[in-house]
Amino acid sequence: MKILHIAPLNTSGVPIAFVRAERELGHHSRLVTLARDRRNYEEDICLDLPFIDFMGTRLAKRFVSAPERLTVSNRRAQPGTIPAMWQPNGLPEKLLVRLREAVWRPRISHLFREIDFWDFDLYQLDGGLEFFRDGRTVRELVARGKRVICCYTGSDLRTRGVIPAIDALVHANVTLEFDHLELHPSIHHVFFPFDTRPYSKAAGGSRNLCRIGHAPTNRQAKGSDQIIAVIQELQQEHNVELVLIENLSHQESLELKSGCDIFVDQLGELGYGLNSLESLAMGIATCSALASGFAEKYSDHPFIEVTEATLKTQLTNLIADLDLRTRVAAAGPKWVAQNHNSLRVVQRIHSLANVKSADLT
Repeated sequence: MKILHIAPLNTSGVPIAFVRAERELGHHSRLVTLARDRRNYEEDICLDLPFIDFMGTRLAKRFVSAPERLTVSNRRAQPGTIPAMWQPNGLPEKLLVRLREAVWRPRISHLFREIDFWDFDLYQLDGGLEFFRDGRTVRELVARGKRVICCYTGSDLRTRGVIPAIDALVHANVTLEFDHLELHPSIHHVFFPFDTRPYSKAAGGSRNLCRIGHAPTNRQAKGSDQIIAVIQELQQEHNVELVLIENLSHQESLELKSGCDIFVDQLGELGYGLNSLESLAMGIATCSALASGFAEKYSDHPFIEVTEATLKTQLTNLIADLDLRTRVAAAGPKWVAQNHNSLRVVQRIHSLANVKSADLT
């Protein structure tokens, strides 16, 4: 098949992971991103469109967007409708969106000609967006008999919601976030696509110093203030070092993470993220909150489940018992390789969209 992914950013490298897996399965797969992720993940076709990850845009949103769309937390979303639906928050936001899309239109038209845009078989919207908020591209794709998938990855469905014109037409909705199952009446959970092969065993394991890592991209969403406070408190009682991995490139983050003995992903109600998969793949004992129902469905998971109330106790046990954290860490790479296998994730998505995928070898 010829497959095209469209994403606002190559967030956490997830869209390009789909592309790599599809290419490995023998498909012709491409990724179009509207702008570049600040952490320097690999790009395929980046349009470098203005007014996306831009300080002026963030400032304008504070004045014209609905306040609830601007707050990212680590608590389950409570939308007024299921699913939540994006609409412009009055005339000012509507006009700004139209102005932005008018500025973008020449580059998008050039892209369509450059890659023969309408000639792909399957289109996946990673983040639930296309180029235009009125869904005109999806409308034309469906009219031409193309298959379209929406893949939600996090706050896109929690705070923004679906784009109604797109949601009404797509052939399948999938999500990488377990809590999203409560936020859309017809959505399917799939695991994050993740390739464990580039990851080698971490260099931790010292009995003299325990290095505890935490890597917040958004401190509020991760519960970082409490995590950091607990680790700092433990430093007064144990030979512990806090490894804070923040505002770095992806490669720099991996280098720091590989020296950790324990990794704490996040607190709250939303479950683990890609940071956890990296630490598990490196054979690091990994602590995270889990979304409600996840542990019951996937009881073989290798996480040390933590809450605000249990974080200090769980970390104390891991710090004091090297054998315990070694046993916990050993289960991580195998579980990630089995459940987050990118090829199987891609095949699952294609099956849900009723399209054929090459056999897994």
